[in-house]
Amino acid sequence: MISVNDLSPAELAALLHFHADAGVEWLLEEEAVDRFAEFETIKATRRSAPAASQAAENRQAPSRATPQASARDAAPDRSAQRPHPAIPDGEAVQQARFAAESARSLVELKTALEAFGGCNLKNSARSTIFATGDAASGVMLIGSAPSADDDREGQPFAGRPGQLLDKMLAAIGLDRSGILLTQVVPWRPPGNRVPSAVEMDICRPFIERQIALAEPKAILLLGNFAARVFFGEGDTIHGLRGQWREIAVDGKVIPSIATLHPQDLLTAPINKRLAWNDLLAFRAKLGSSQ
Repeated sequence: MISVNDLSPAELAALLHFHADAGVEWLLEEEAVDRFAEFETIKATRRSAPAASQAAENRQAPSRATPQASARDAAPDRSAQRPHPAIPDGEAVQQARFAAESARSLVELKTALEAFGGCNLKNSARSTIFATGDAASGVMLIGSAPSADDDREGQPFAGRPGQLLDKMLAAIGLDRSGILLTQVVPWRPPGNRVPSAVEMDICRPFIERQIALAEPKAILLLGNFAARVFFGEGDTIHGLRGQWREIAVDGKVIPSIATLHPQDLLTAPINKRLAWNDLLAFRAKLGSSQ
């Protein structure tokens, strides 16, 4: 086994990046643990436990406990086994709508979102990801869902995808501090899986309220999931990108265009030319609306 002390700083950095990209978020042990041997020990202990327990009972004197006490001791503790009550999906959607519509500013909406407990995605996430940047800019970028880096840092588009996004924005004269950045879903799905339809129904009122309060002049959707949510189609991002469409929110219609997510471009750099064409179209739309 290779020790960390045997690695150069560059090799160690590369190893940590590899683990981060693979979904490893925490190092729980300082030294490696043989879980297979541990499991075999547990199985052996369980096999020997019934025999040892029976022998101990045979050595004990007859119990003088009452029948009621014996029955009570033998009965399992149902209260300890009972899970916490879950909010029905339909009720959770209604609660989300009420919480979102009650907010009269992005600050109030952030507070309502952080207090909301009706979506199971929040139980496994470390951070609630809310919009950052300048809401008065009239420019809004919406990503698909928080990544592991977003969840750790508590802001949208962190890590390597965020660094690439910064370069993409700079290429068309924009900066993340001067626009509004957010995600369709405010909590990272476990293992970066795609949010379920029910989870999206619960989260939808919050992202739509963000749009309504920000009143952007144009929206750039980043990634397959974000494009499907707002365009209502099941095509891939390659079929949905590069076409101007309209998003209707709170009685207002906002021109929107989708492009590939920065993570998609890190995985397949050859598609950067497609994203560049979309960025130029987005920049042109912003120029015509000023």
